[in-house]
Amino acid sequence: MTALATSQAASHAGDGEEAPGAPRADCIADSAGGLTFDVTDPGEPGTDAAHLLLRRRDAESAEDYVRLPLSPSADGRLRAALPSSVELAEGRWNAYAQVAGGEPRRLMPGVNDLRSLVDRAPSGSRGHVAVRIPYATKQGNLSVRSWLRAPHAEAGEVEISADRMAVRGRVYGTELSADAYVEAVRREEPSSVHRAEVAVEGPEFTVTLPYGPLVDGGPGPWDLWLLPAGGDGPRVRLARLLDDVADKKAIFTYPVVVVDSAEHGKVEAGPYYTNDNDLAVRIRATETRADG
Repeated sequence: MTALATSQAASHAGDGEEAPGAPRADCIADSAGGLTFDVTDPGEPGTDAAHLLLRRRDAESAEDYVRLPLSPSADGRLRAALPSSVELAEGRWNAYAQVAGGEPRRLMPGVNDLRSLVDRAPSGSRGHVAVRIPYATKQGNLSVRSWLRAPHAEAGEVEISADRMAVRGRVYGTELSADAYVEAVRREEPSSVHRAEVAVEGPEFTVTLPYGPLVDGGPGPWDLWLLPAGGDGPRVRLARLLDDVADKKAIFTYPVVVVDSAEHGKVEAGPYYTNDNDLAVRIRATETRADG
């Protein structure tokens, strides 16, 4: 998707109000999951000690804060590096600049260089996939969306037909067996489960999911889980993470189809991405427009 994204200036700080003239940071993402921040004017001039602070949204413990030293770079700005080896728990992290003895100041985003994230294909050799995508919040502030999945099932191409959908994907951090299958689980009633077999080719898989059994199970969102080893192994959420789009729900949209149900009448069925970029299927009455 977008390789170089320049954010707009904020009229409000959001997630903590900030005075006009807040410092700004350009971000560069690397293919391993690391981030580099170049910060302009973090505070008082001549201050020796400065840090970039990442605070997890709704932080409750010390593990929800990451402090990175800001050091002078060749272009006169201050630079902080978040290596891929530094664990960042899954969630949304607000970014601040802080000088010694001062209060953290909310950062505004500059230019996000995310070219290395496009068509990213990590090895999965470390048993997990780490994804960090900087983005501008609705209020115009800089935040980082982080995912840490171990193992991970990456959803790729989604094909829609009159009464079913097919998803191609790839697993990282585990192997697929001949017993692998996908479960569609009704979110509002986890005991309502439909199993779909998968075709396996090395680390890649294809699952075809008819809408009929989900329609019979009742309206609502259905979450998709891959069981790489069948019933004896882990359950892995299908998600699309390996690109440069922090929030896919409004960007990756798919056609819905109308399916007849003896019990529920005509309903709409179709896939969508959740707020966490997990893949799900929505079943709803044709006159209902709420997302669920």
